[in-house]
Amino acid sequence: MRRRKFITLLGGVIAWPIATRAQQPAMPVIGFLDGQSFDLHLMTAFRQALKDAGYIEGRNVAIYFRSANGQTDRLVTLAGDIVGRRVTVIVTAGGGAAALAAYAATTTIPIVFVSGVDPVTSGLVLSLNRPGSNATGVYIFQQVLEGKRLALLHGLVPTPTLIAVLLNPTNANFQSQLRGVQDSARALGQQVNILSASAARDIDTAFATVRASGARALLVGSDPFFNSEREQVVALAARHAIPAIFEGREFATAGGLASYGPSLADAYRQAGIYASRILKGEKPADLPIVQPTKFDFVINLKTAKALGLDVLPGLSSSADEIIE
Repeated sequence: MRRRKFITLLGGVIAWPIATRAQQPAMPVIGFLDGQSFDLHLMTAFRQALKDAGYIEGRNVAIYFRSANGQTDRLVTLAGDIVGRRVTVIVTAGGGAAALAAYAATTTIPIVFVSGVDPVTSGLVLSLNRPGSNATGVYIFQQVLEGKRLALLHGLVPTPTLIAVLLNPTNANFQSQLRGVQDSARALGQQVNILSASAARDIDTAFATVRASGARALLVGSDPFFNSEREQVVALAARHAIPAIFEGREFATAGGLASYGPSLADAYRQAGIYASRILKGEKPADLPIVQPTKFDFVINLKTAKALGLDVLPGLSSSADEIIE
């Protein structure tokens, strides 16, 4: 009898930690959907925001990555795959198409997006202050800045008779980008040549056209595709000795002449903050859409010297950062 009681007690002791482990909550999973290819620099900012909030990948949170590598027709399938894995929250980047694909795939899983597409007009949210849906995030309204970039480039390059402008015609904001450039060009009395590229092979063709047309400078429009092809674009500008201005600081630090726009790294950091808040129980419907409030003008002085450009004191003093 004592032996039977002992076995029963022993069984209880052994079963107790097993039952406790079974009751432990599963590690939350963030599904990350990128319409382009993953950018290590930007993902570092996202992971740091998670870490600052107490979430360390592999320890108490997992991240499941899926990338379309610019093939937007794959986004619906990739979004469905992420939803099928029952992730806790979905983060999207690399263009508004990724956010829309995730939103079409689920109305219940929270979504945090980094997107240049207006979230209200696209139907992602009801309003910027009160999203009222399962989606929230960062709205980077880059398209309204093309005219400002053209004006800055016009000041960086002496008497540019012709400036080439490279835009992605598949971008949802293409028409507004084009209007911004044309309005600015008229105000400056500047002649522009609009070029298009939506695939890697188009970029080489566009740069050959820039040289053949006699353009003295190049404006590369804001677009997730151009950002994912950053190294190629900057390298071609250097090879053809073409002064170029871009959307983000990452282009200038990679060797581009200049950049003007909000910080992409900060946008990814904000996405990490919102993902963390949702993991802790907040609802995306109650988290206001974040919009950039600070825009940085960066000049790479080393590149300017290599191109034989003398940056005017007025421009250099107005720059938020000079890279030497």
